[in-house]
Amino acid sequence: MTHDSNATLAARARAVMPGGVSHDLRFRAPHPIYFARAKGAEKWDVEGKRYIDFKLGAASQILGHAHPEVAEAVSRQMFEMPYTGDCHPLEIEWAEWLCRLFPSAERVRFTGSGTESTMLALRLGRAQSGRDKVLRIDGHFHGWHDLLLKGSKPGANTPPSLGIPQAIADLTVVAPPDVEAIAGILAEDPRIGTVFVEVSGANYGSVPLPDGFLPAIRALTEDMGHVLVFDEVITGLRWSPGGRQARDGVVPDLTTLAKIVTGGLPGGAVVGKAEIMELLSPANQRDGLAPPVSHKGTFNAAPMVAAGAVKAMEILSTGEVQAHADEMAARLRDGFNKVFARHGIGALAYGDSSTCHLYFGGTSIEGLDAATIRRTPPVLVKGLRDALLDRGVDFMSFTSCVTGLPHTPDLIDEAVAIFDDAIAALIRDGVLQ
Repeated sequence: MTHDSNATLAARARAVMPGGVSHDLRFRAPHPIYFARAKGAEKWDVEGKRYIDFKLGAASQILGHAHPEVAEAVSRQMFEMPYTGDCHPLEIEWAEWLCRLFPSAERVRFTGSGTESTMLALRLGRAQSGRDKVLRIDGHFHGWHDLLLKGSKPGANTPPSLGIPQAIADLTVVAPPDVEAIAGILAEDPRIGTVFVEVSGANYGSVPLPDGFLPAIRALTEDMGHVLVFDEVITGLRWSPGGRQARDGVVPDLTTLAKIVTGGLPGGAVVGKAEIMELLSPANQRDGLAPPVSHKGTFNAAPMVAAGAVKAMEILSTGEVQAHADEMAARLRDGFNKVFARHGIGALAYGDSSTCHLYFGGTSIEGLDAATIRRTPPVLVKGLRDALLDRGVDFMSFTSCVTGLPHTPDLIDEAVAIFDDAIAALIRDGVLQ
């Protein structure tokens, strides 16, 4: 274990990595915090400071850090066969679990990440529909690749990155989460063949979808002949053992998965209708191509990942973990709202399933859109983030966090007390009024 301080490690990192980080959202001024150990819902930085973790590995660790059964399964597989690049029994068992749990899963193809899953799902949607353009919802997130990045920054009809060709961006159509508006767009543009939806609403539910949106978009795409893709990278195995689609009874054509579905390890999957998924089969041929849709990836269904994922499927399939996580999130939201009321702050903690989001623009999210969330003053964004980290609480972002199996009522109540102290400090310093 390193004995360097956070500041010393940051200086070393800046000398070898752009900005000193390996992910945009890990950047923090004056420097990031470097973590050395994590267990359950707690983690410790290199200086020995403890944090209550509501990030949980970017929502991937619903079972908590270093869950003993998952860790044991991965460790055992490391000694038996870590990776050979071959087929292996565990990938079949893992795929069978997904087919049992997710209503849309008639066939499964594993990928290297959630981003790769959305890339593959779009390729399949284009192949099935025979049309190049894709419609996605404003503010929803489907990974960092060129093909769906446009529209991820709410209210902007351009990609939030340099390096994306205009010809690629032109193939993506951004629409509001309004079924009537989407119907009009689809009717006017016959080149659109695929529709993507983050089923929680933008950014795992910080902007919830309108009531009835999912069944309505399912009916619309069926009527008009479009391939419907549900992005359940975060909701899969969090909203229920079969994701939001199982909880709400709405079945898409394809579903993209990662995070919890991989046991919190690197990887992802696309599941969906056999008719579409069989386009990936090397045993099939179309237009002289076998397989018609090409997909590769060195670490797809890597044995160590599959071992951890299968053990996670066993634990999560009962729904008991999700029920506990939901209960802890409700306790957290209730505690935060009591803090706001006690301090006379016009803000709201809200969320579905095991999530908690914060809105500082009033006490109702009626009519809330993703662009409004983004307009939170930067001084408040940084102030609350820093105040919580200084006191030992880590959120997934300034406005959002998740809960999991290892969160206990005592940890939740401790976090609420810390939040109360942080809010009081922001009021005292004039950051929050």
